[in-house]
Amino acid sequence: MTHLMSILILLLKIYATKSCAGEFSSLVYASKTSSQKQSRIALTCLLSFTMQILLYSSYDRSISRIVVKSHFRLGLREECSYEFDFDWVGISLKTQELYALVFLTRYLDQFTDYVSLYNSVMKVVFIASSLAIVWCMRRHPLVRKSYDMDLDTFRHQYVLFACFVLALLLHEIFTFQEVFWAFSIYLEAVAILPQLVLLQRSGNVDNLTGQYVLFLGAYRGLYIINWIYRYFTEDHFTRWIACVSGLVQTALYADFFYYYYLSWKTNTKLKLPA
Repeated sequence: MTHLMSILILLLKIYATKSCAGEFSSLVYASKTSSQKQSRIALTCLLSFTMQILLYSSYDRSISRIVVKSHFRLGLREECSYEFDFDWVGISLKTQELYALVFLTRYLDQFTDYVSLYNSVMKVVFIASSLAIVWCMRRHPLVRKSYDMDLDTFRHQYVLFACFVLALLLHEIFTFQEVFWAFSIYLEAVAILPQLVLLQRSGNVDNLTGQYVLFLGAYRGLYIINWIYRYFTEDHFTRWIACVSGLVQTALYADFFYYYYLSWKTNTKLKLPA
């Protein structure tokens, strides 16, 4: 569920960028808009408010202003004020590509094994949403324009090669699906590296991007609790590949968690050391 929340954060950023960035030529815009524009902006603000409640994000000292990646302020009168700051500088395209590959290789059993309708639908949701995010960052003019390729320079091809070799050497059963399942587990453990490196290079981390990374880390941390429970309750617990990879993945987030906690405790902007 936490991984799904992190995907929803990025989809919200895409929706906000597409809905609002093209409609205003300046960062602060005040005017009477058409009913169609007002409805789209109101929906965007509603989505932002909902995500803010779900993510327990910080609020400005003034209750009338919600602090998110794109700042929205919707007045009660017909004449409204809006403030926007759209950019994808803090999001790594390479991490999104790695996660899309993780889901594509892990859910190969979608075509051979049926568990439940919920299971099948969620697999499609993860694959489709991840591919949509990658497509938007590569092809959508508004999103692509604000993505900073110069900061996103982690050489993820070496990670892909190392994970594939490791999957060939360490797997549970030597079959096509099991090898690629192991590959997806190893790749997921290190898929966050381009994102963390990008944030360290950029220094400042905006609120919504920080929540995105937090939920990615929490997703695997909660899995560790589940594995501990299953170890003591199941007679034959064999998911050691996932356990070890999950510990490595959680360890990679340790530095980010530390600075996130300091930011939350002192109510200051999240900054990572370069």
